[in-house]
Amino acid sequence: MKIVAVTACPTGIAHTYMAAEALQIAAGELNIDMKVETRGSVGAENELTQADIDEADAVIIAADTNVPLDRFAGKKVVKVSVKDAIKNAKGLIDDSKTAPIHGADLLDQVNAAKNEKKANQPSIYKHLMTGVSFMIPFVVAGGILIALSFVFGIQAFEEEGTLAAALMTIGGGSAFALMIPILAGYIAFSIADRPGLVPGMVGGMLASSIGAGFLGGLLAGFFAGYTVEFLKKIIKLPKTLQGLMPVLILPVFSTLIVGLGMVYVIGTPVSAINTALNNWLTGMSGTNGFILGLILGAMMALDMGGPVNKAAYAFGAGTLVAGQPSAVMAAVMAAGMVPPLGIALATTLAKKKFTVDEYEAGKAAYALGASFITEGAIPFAAADPARVIPSIMIGSALTGGLSMLFKCGLAVPHGGVFVLFIPNAVTNLLMYIVSILIGTVLTAGILIALKPNK
Repeated sequence: MKIVAVTACPTGIAHTYMAAEALQIAAGELNIDMKVETRGSVGAENELTQADIDEADAVIIAADTNVPLDRFAGKKVVKVSVKDAIKNAKGLIDDSKTAPIHGADLLDQVNAAKNEKKANQPSIYKHLMTGVSFMIPFVVAGGILIALSFVFGIQAFEEEGTLAAALMTIGGGSAFALMIPILAGYIAFSIADRPGLVPGMVGGMLASSIGAGFLGGLLAGFFAGYTVEFLKKIIKLPKTLQGLMPVLILPVFSTLIVGLGMVYVIGTPVSAINTALNNWLTGMSGTNGFILGLILGAMMALDMGGPVNKAAYAFGAGTLVAGQPSAVMAAVMAAGMVPPLGIALATTLAKKKFTVDEYEAGKAAYALGASFITEGAIPFAAADPARVIPSIMIGSALTGGLSMLFKCGLAVPHGGVFVLFIPNAVTNLLMYIVSILIGTVLTAGILIALKPNK
């Protein structure tokens, strides 16, 4: 018999490892093969692989903190406190033989499949997307508050003591100021678990202060995460002193290394690159701007919320750091709205070319597209990728290109058509709307031309 287990206590220092040791001793006495993953204050150690889980007859979760169970769908699972594992490890092993099967319902099975798919993604992409996912709420909140400050006039925030100034301080001076540290911190967290947060966030703060910007934050996050992982491997302490690792050894040494690296090695060249990139984007107009908009627009539609889409979005959001309307962000959001809107329009104009279910889904696609939820196009693309994906890519590319050509700017990173009602949130508003409408109509026209009658 083979059993896998996970132990975790709130502090992640003592009981986590005591429970793991008790389970392994009991398994040895019962001649049972056991592997235990410990989720302590230094992060997950001895992690269970998918192969370990597949081969296991049962799972024991001895934890007083939240442990995701999706990966154990279809397995017998016993879930108890860490104290139960310390006091009665043999009893838990016996109980696991007759434990209920976790994930018997369809939802858990779907979640398990998603997790398995994520496990097969390149690790660098997963770390990057973890950082971006934690960063986005800060960007959205800050961007909306900055846009609200523009309601009183584009320069109204410069007058101290006014509501506009307060909104700019909250959105730009606070929420946006946290954007790069959060990005760097959670990239490092994805790589090295909790010990990565301190050096990651400090590295992100340094990236902001020395002018390295979004690019510096990315590098700081990966630098911090892999530095912590390296220190975990080379620093070996006796069990009696392991409690010092998460609270003293790792934070101090990793922050020192990352901080010095950012100040003396990484900061200056990356700051120069960041300044050159910002100057290039600021001065971009005409044909060059149109081409960049075409590329970003096509990226937004290619996988509709996947890695390519997220890369384009992260690039756009990174240009909002200055707290001013961004032409790149405007092109990205406009292009991201077009796929669902174009498909929805096609279902309305050419009902005979779609199934009844697709026609009904088209109604919802209007709302999704208007809300800048590109994923609203996915069901249609999955059903007919050869026709749908080229149609939406062409429409989104043209929208992105026109938005850049017309020098439209956007001060917020999300919101869809709803931000159009915020005064001064969008520059050259009329042509921005025209860009979206042209891309929507083009997408619908190409799709109608390509699809046969049902």
